[in-house]
Amino acid sequence: MMEKEEIFSKVLRAGRRTYFFDVRATKAQDYYLTITESKKFTNDDGSFHYKKHKIYIYKEDFSEFKDILAEMTDYIIREKGDEVISERHQKDFKKEYDSAPRTTEDDVKTPESFTDIDFDDI
Repeated sequence: MMEKEEIFSKVLRAGRRTYFFDVRATKAQDYYLTITESKKFTNDDGSFHYKKHKIYIYKEDFSEFKDILAEMTDYIIREKGDEVISERHQKDFKKEYDSAPRTTEDDVKTPESFTDIDFDDI
């Protein structure tokens, strides 16, 4: 299906990701919103390609969508603040598993540590 022409558009560039917000029209000339995430990937040879993901949001869902989006973003900011916490953005970032206890030989399961089961009994 061919995409309808955009009525109104905004672009948000965010590093390797770009978000496109487009108002489009249905066949009946009612409006709906598409949000497209486009992410740039570089190949080993230096060439690049984009992967795109798109969602469609229709007017009957706007109110609940907006409420849930606001609730989720507010929760994230309240719980973690608005500072970006990631390996990519902070040189001294420590992954949780970096500080997790390592598996020892005593923790490793061997065939001898399992109970013998005779399936003839079943």
